[in-house]
Amino acid sequence: MSTKDRAEHDVEHAAENATDSKVLAIPARVGFAISGLIQVLLGGLAIQLGVAHSGEADQTGALSAVAKVPGGIVVLWIGVVGLFALAVWLVVKALAVRGGSPRQRWMRRLMHVAKAIAYAFLGYAVFTFATGHPTHSRQTTRHTSAGILSLPGGQLILGLLGLITCGVGVYFVWKGVRQEFKKDIHVPEGAAGRGMVAAGIIGYPAKGLVVFLAGVLFIVSAVRIDPGAATGLDGGLRMLHGLPFGGVVLVVLGIGLIVSGIYNVARAWCAAL
Repeated sequence: MSTKDRAEHDVEHAAENATDSKVLAIPARVGFAISGLIQVLLGGLAIQLGVAHSGEADQTGALSAVAKVPGGIVVLWIGVVGLFALAVWLVVKALAVRGGSPRQRWMRRLMHVAKAIAYAFLGYAVFTFATGHPTHSRQTTRHTSAGILSLPGGQLILGLLGLITCGVGVYFVWKGVRQEFKKDIHVPEGAAGRGMVAAGIIGYPAKGLVVFLAGVLFIVSAVRIDPGAATGLDGGLRMLHGLPFGGVVLVVLGIGLIVSGIYNVARAWCAAL
């Protein structure tokens, strides 16, 4: 074994041991549960938007709802710890990837890192609410898009970000339809297991559609060179609302997001960490 291969093997082995550590695994499970709670709230807001045409159907609306309930701030702080721990755990998991061709290993590593970045951003959003200085997700998305567009080649970078986001959305749909999510969990026996699999089949495509819509708006923003077109989740759902039978579509999608959230809460206990 060459020095390079030995070093890579040592890093993978150390990372694998770290992913098995309860110091990371237990908070990571909390992160899954908190992300599930946020998805349930997002689903409820999507239904509200579809039925009553009101509310903010994005992370801002969901986290505002948590902050307003008694004990909500405590839940938010638990969420901060859990989500950042989950992000760290995913990075460590990326380092621990083994098996398959070099291309397959790098694809799996990139997927883990991409999810880590997403959970870290969500953790930061929760942190701003926990500290009493909330950020508005729509404004954050616009500012991020404006910052990217101001860079050399920013239009191309933003368009590529949109394509990657759309790709992640398609991947979630595929993962649900093909039941690939079963590789991530220890499926319980009996009715509980069947219910969890059904939740994954319904929830992943719903989440995938939402992510895909956010990616489309990034692409629109890049094509128009208009950061205001990148309106995030709320903008994507409002775009759906403008379509024929859009209200019905939003209600169905909201139910799917609630199911996805329930799956994530269950995954907190059944995840193959």
